[in-house]
Amino acid sequence: MENQTKVLLAEDDKNLGTILKAYLEAKGYETDLCTDGKEALEKFKRAEYHFCILDIMMPVMDGFTLATEIRKLDKKVPVLFLTAKSMQDDKLHGFEIGADDYLTKPFSMEELLMRMKAIIRRSADDRVKTTVFTIGRYTFDHNRQLLTVDDQEHKLTSKEAELLRLLCENMNRVLDRSVALNKIWFDDSYFNARSMDVYITKLRKYFKDDDQVELMNVHGIGFKLVVNESGEKQA
Repeated sequence: MENQTKVLLAEDDKNLGTILKAYLEAKGYETDLCTDGKEALEKFKRAEYHFCILDIMMPVMDGFTLATEIRKLDKKVPVLFLTAKSMQDDKLHGFEIGADDYLTKPFSMEELLMRMKAIIRRSADDRVKTTVFTIGRYTFDHNRQLLTVDDQEHKLTSKEAELLRLLCENMNRVLDRSVALNKIWFDDSYFNARSMDVYITKLRKYFKDDDQVELMNVHGIGFKLVVNESGEKQA
């Protein structure tokens, strides 16, 4: 499992960050080190990470803000906070914004590794469950890029499959345009936005014969994949 896990490490103490990076890589975890929150967020937007270790007190963007932005892009990636603080309120705030664990400095490398392994084990089942989705009468297999209804199969392109996966993970909730653009196109430029609109139109056509399913535009915000068992369209 370690060799498949890519870690984003955000730590402004360069000495500690260098030591942590070397330790994690010696244990088989590919690790990218950033020394401020803004740099870490830009890296997260442009690569796929399986685990985030975030210091709270960082320049430019603190760890709490960074974690909040990461959660907008990926609701399930594990996040572990590092901090010199021991205030109970800080810990509670960390968990409220989606932290999986919290480690107060100073700590041992072995304890960090054990906590990481425990979190990774807990999250492994969730990652497996998200590969196949039910959308009204349809079944979407993300790994096979296949959308099936009755006896008909639609083979999706890579971009269609990635976009539909994000919509399914946010089913009946709004998917922010910028989140989808950064996760799939790695850039939220005007031209990529127009390209995404084309893919949304293609996906909408796949579901046109099912009254339970509607792919809505939410003006100025993004898109919403609505599955309504009553078959009534939302206003």
